Amino acid sequence: MRIPPVSDGELVLRARSGDREAFGALVERHAPMVRRLTRAVLHHPEDADDAAQDAFLSAWRALDRFDTTQPAGPWLARIAVNAARDLQRRRTVRQSEPIPEATATTGRSPLQDAQAALLRERLGQALATLPERQRLAVMLFEVEGYRHAEIGAMLGVPEGTVRSDVFHARRRLRAALGEQEERE
Repeated sequence: MRIPPVSDGELVLRARSGDREAFGALVERHAPMVRRLTRAVLHHPEDADDAAQDAFLSAWRALDRFDTTQPAGPWLARIAVNAARDLQRRRTVRQSEPIPEATATTGRSPLQDAQAALLRERLGQALATLPERQRLAVMLFEVEGYRHAEIGAMLGVPEGTVRSDVFHARRRLRAALGEQEERE
């Protein structure tokens, strides 16, 4: 017999009653999405991790305001974007350069690794050229899989605006990536 997974609402209810492990499970479930969003806003891994930590701390403090009948993803996404924007306002000057992450063995050839790294770099540069709302909309839609209406609720804009932002972001990304290919 298969045990059904515990819902976000159940984890929040347990966390409200003092079960720190339940909140830890909620964090573990949503941490990848929160980190991707904070990185989309901040473009700096260490700052993004700080903002993600701030977001989960804010979520912990706001557990009593969470509607347990709803999924926690959109709620946490909104908190994460706000935390990243707050950190961005506080940190206007970078004091140190990030240390490149060590490359792990992937089982692919060095050429494939280099091509994938180049694509990630080019995509990151192209994403950085987008206005923040377009960047968040396309990431929430394409990477996180949220629907337009959910993204609109997270970002506080109408669904039609989200559709437009995703469309324009895709078009600008295609153009930016195409221009970079032509230069190479």
